[in-house]
Amino acid sequence: MSVVTILALGAVMVATSFLSGLFGMAGGLVLIGVLLFLLPVPLAMALHSVTQIACNVWRALLWRRHIRRRTAVTYGAGCLVALAVWSVWRYVPGLPTALVFLGVVPFLARLVPARVRPRPENALHAVGLGMLCMTLMLLTGVAGPVLDQFFLNGRLDRREIVATKGACQMFGHGVKLVYFGGIVGGAGMPDPALALLAVAAAVTGTGLSKRFLEAMGDDCFRRWAGRLVTAISGWYVGYGAWLMAAG
Repeated sequence: MSVVTILALGAVMVATSFLSGLFGMAGGLVLIGVLLFLLPVPLAMALHSVTQIACNVWRALLWRRHIRRRTAVTYGAGCLVALAVWSVWRYVPGLPTALVFLGVVPFLARLVPARVRPRPENALHAVGLGMLCMTLMLLTGVAGPVLDQFFLNGRLDRREIVATKGACQMFGHGVKLVYFGGIVGGAGMPDPALALLAVAAAVTGTGLSKRFLEAMGDDCFRRWAGRLVTAISGWYVGYGAWLMAAG
C-alpha cells in the first residue's frame, strides 16, 4: 500500500476506535468493511482482529474497575465451546445468509418479552451469547449488533457496558485470530509495521473517547446506542438480502 493509503487507514482506525470506545459498538463494523475493500479476506480478518484486540484491551484497562468479571468469564467460556465445535466442523455458510442472520437476531431479541430476554447479569445467558457471538465472528468477522443488544437488555450503566463488552470482545477477537491464523490457516500475520500502526491507532482513538463517555449520561448513551444497533442490524439485513437477490 502507498504511504497515503496507510495514513488514511490509520485515520480510519483512530476514528472507528473512538466510536467503539464511546458506545462500545459500531467501530468494528466500519473497519472490517474498509479492510475487506483493501485486503484479501483472510488478511483483513487477521488485521481486524489485531486492531480490535488492541482497542478492547485498552478500553478494558481504562474502565477496569467497572468490568463485570463473571459476565466476561462466562462469555469467554461460551466462546471456547463454539471454537471447539467449529474447529471440528469448519462449515462456512454463504455470506448473504450469514449477514441476514446477524442482522435479524437483534430484532428478534427485541420481540422476546422483557422478563425473559437474555441479560448480562445471568451467567448462563452469557455462556449462550458467547457461543452465538463467537459463531458469528468466525462466519462474518463481527458480532457487534447481537452482543450490543444483549448488554442493552440488562441493568448495567454505560461504563459497565463499555468495560465488560471490551473484556468480552478482547477475548473473542483473540480467539478469531487463532482460528484464522492457525486452525483454518491461510491468513498469516499482517506486516509488523501495519500491525503496530493498528495498535497505536486503536489506543489513540479509545483514549480520546474516555472524556466524552464520562460526560455522557446513561439515558443519552442507551438512546444513541439503541439507534446504532437498529441502523447496523438493518444494514446487515438489507445488504444480505441484496446479495441474495443478486445471486
